[in-house]
Amino acid sequence: MLAVLLDPAKFKDARTTARGETRAHVGLKALETLWFNTGTLCNLTCRNCYIESSPRNDRLVYLTATEVSAYLDEIERDGHATKLIGFTGGEPFMNSDLPAMLDDVLSRGFKAIVLTNAMKPMHKMKPALLDLLARHGRDNLAIRVSVDHHERSLHEEERGARSWKPTIDGLVWLAEAGFDVHVAGRHFSSETDDEVRAGYARLFARLGVPIDAHDPATLVLFPEMDPTVDVPEITTACWGILKKSPDSVMCASARMVVKRKGARRPAVVACTLLPYDPQFELGETLAESVGEVRLNHPHCAKFCVLGGAACSA
Repeated sequence: MLAVLLDPAKFKDARTTARGETRAHVGLKALETLWFNTGTLCNLTCRNCYIESSPRNDRLVYLTATEVSAYLDEIERDGHATKLIGFTGGEPFMNSDLPAMLDDVLSRGFKAIVLTNAMKPMHKMKPALLDLLARHGRDNLAIRVSVDHHERSLHEEERGARSWKPTIDGLVWLAEAGFDVHVAGRHFSSETDDEVRAGYARLFARLGVPIDAHDPATLVLFPEMDPTVDVPEITTACWGILKKSPDSVMCASARMVVKRKGARRPAVVACTLLPYDPQFELGETLAESVGEVRLNHPHCAKFCVLGGAACSA
């Protein structure tokens, strides 16, 4: 069945939908999670990467440990209720400052999570990772590996030929070394959620990896994202219709720091999924980023409101 293309009249006005209804908005309840995009460069070019990461895309340049530290200082100075610091990319392990960033985060008592494909860039940092594990323990550092499907063929359809084995090798190494390992997969097959989780459970058992495939915190399954496919616009009335609170949406509790190529300083954006859209850029500091976010993008509906997904578990 062919997908219905997005109505070009939708998502044009930040305050009003194509039908003239009031667009839903979300306020920051509390900054519980702060994400850092360490840079969009990646060792892979995936078929459907929401952030268009590749070996050539440097639209978001590498953050430095000093820049990350300044935001951690701001969290502590202003008393934010931040518990989790996340690192995403691109491939975070391509940023040489990542170990120093993680050391800073863990030394301050935050929990940290790194999103990775667990391939060659991560392997180059094995000594640094083992040092972090030895000094800080496993309880506050999670490594989430992207394994897009439990079958090699579908994973490589997304990530490219010969991408399966290096990722699986990295996943097994992390587990055997004693790290708290999670996996992120995708819903792009015709399987039900239960069928997908059962497939991952078989994979983890075969690999001897102690991940509970039925725990949505340790196996995160993301909806497939395509901004050209039709999706409803979310209005203020939808909260009652869907019996959903605005506080449950990711931008009620999270922000992401990025640094654009050529920019003097990093910026804070509303969402990990929308690093390029200027309407979701909220300023250079966390203090400037506490305002309301208008849900004026297909990802807001598909991923967060209707999909019920979040980048942090």
